[in-house]
Amino acid sequence: MSESTERTSARIELLAAKPEDKPVLANLLELYIYDFSELLGLEIGEDGRFGYPRLSLYWSEPERYPFLVRVDGKLAGFALARKGEGVTGVGAVWDLAEFFVLRAYRRRGVGMQAAHEVWSRFPGQWEVRVMEENAPALRFWMDAVARFCSDVVSPVRVEGDGRWWQVFAFKS
Repeated sequence: MSESTERTSARIELLAAKPEDKPVLANLLELYIYDFSELLGLEIGEDGRFGYPRLSLYWSEPERYPFLVRVDGKLAGFALARKGEGVTGVGAVWDLAEFFVLRAYRRRGVGMQAAHEVWSRFPGQWEVRVMEENAPALRFWMDAVARFCSDVVSPVRVEGDGRWWQVFAFKS
């Protein structure tokens, strides 16, 4: 079943991550990056970690917001939102820089609800970038954006960093 058809009756929370949550977020980022390593050809470091050098910026720079996703109080994922220059040329936009839901919680409405909550917390112009070769993510984001906007939002194809992206642009 797709995420949009199977729902959970669990309590889904999007909580602002505090500085003391940084190690937890760093661990979740390792799982997230591992999922992408196949698509991006990423290599693990000699320390056995991929690392995410920009994580500290989410507590030191304005317009960056880290979140943890919990389901019935249990850790289920994260979202990193930021405001910056968009890729579609409309100026500063909100960007869901990184977003991850643990496999055990996928296709249960957790990701959809968490994404909608992030977009609702930060009104304005949004861009969501998805690698073209990541077909499951592309399907998820197409559905999540359409449900949030109550209409189909056609993505724009953009090249960046040597790969092609589908970018969904919309207002919240």
